[in-house]
Amino acid sequence: MRSVSSTLSLLLLVCLARAAPAPIPLFGINLGSGPTTDGTPTPVSQSVVNSQLQRPAFFSRAVYCSPASVSSLSCGAPCDVINTMKVLASGGDGGETPQFFVSQDPDTQTIVVAHQGTDPEKILSIANDVEIAQVDIDNARFPSSAAGVKVHDGFQQTQNRTSTQVLSTVQSALSSTGFKRVLTTGHSLGAAVATLDAVMLRQQLSSDVEVDSVVFGLPRVGNQAFADMVDAIIPSFTHVTNQNDPVPVVPPRFLAYQHPQGEVHITQVSSAGDGTLEACPGQENDQCSEGNDLIDSSVSDHLGPYFNDISFGGSACPA
Repeated sequence: MRSVSSTLSLLLLVCLARAAPAPIPLFGINLGSGPTTDGTPTPVSQSVVNSQLQRPAFFSRAVYCSPASVSSLSCGAPCDVINTMKVLASGGDGGETPQFFVSQDPDTQTIVVAHQGTDPEKILSIANDVEIAQVDIDNARFPSSAAGVKVHDGFQQTQNRTSTQVLSTVQSALSSTGFKRVLTTGHSLGAAVATLDAVMLRQQLSSDVEVDSVVFGLPRVGNQAFADMVDAIIPSFTHVTNQNDPVPVVPPRFLAYQHPQGEVHITQVSSAGDGTLEACPGQENDQCSEGNDLIDSSVSDHLGPYFNDISFGGSACPA
């Protein structure tokens, strides 16, 4: 349960967000908010959930397990459903460097990059999330980014700790397997890092390699220019939000943060863990997570279940 102080802080952010004018810098922090949309969401069928969202969710769940248990496919139920994959690289300490793996998925002929999300028991992991200032995107790792693209400082620092290994492992795997598809995925902080990975890989890999990203419980990662760039170079980008999860609405839009398109919003989950999902047109759709009231936010919605009885976090891993 969220503390009274954190609840009041969230309420204050909401009030400031609603009163914020056009973007202006204040003490080095951009203030203002981008546009919202109100297009009518459309139902997402169970067949689409099973074919397009379930397998990325399996990888995002498994990366919460220890790197050793994932590499040996001995992490119990999270590994059992992806037991044909071959882990090519893994690491992280679950704190300053969240756990990650790069794997070869023969079932889909895909190289998969998965990142662990925020573990509330690890203070260093939480510290990544509170480094909220926007900074210029690193042109060394994102060489095709235009001027004016800014991202969350903490998320970029976290992504930088594994980016060299991720890029080299993916390049080697594509060469050795002949695969032509890469998927990045993750939950929470891992979703933010996976989004940055997807942009990096799209800019640094050959144009004949398909780069997709399906992430869960994504916080806002960058400014309007970043969101527009994601829309342009990764049109298949998908971020799944669950009911009244507060994470997708932070950092607040009044600090000039903006989500890309591609939201799939879960409106309800049955007692059996089956979700009702809708595809939300445009960026920051008022009828989806952007329309949530933080007074009614639920941290349990951030962890799940999302759909098909899939939840995230360390408790999902028996090993």
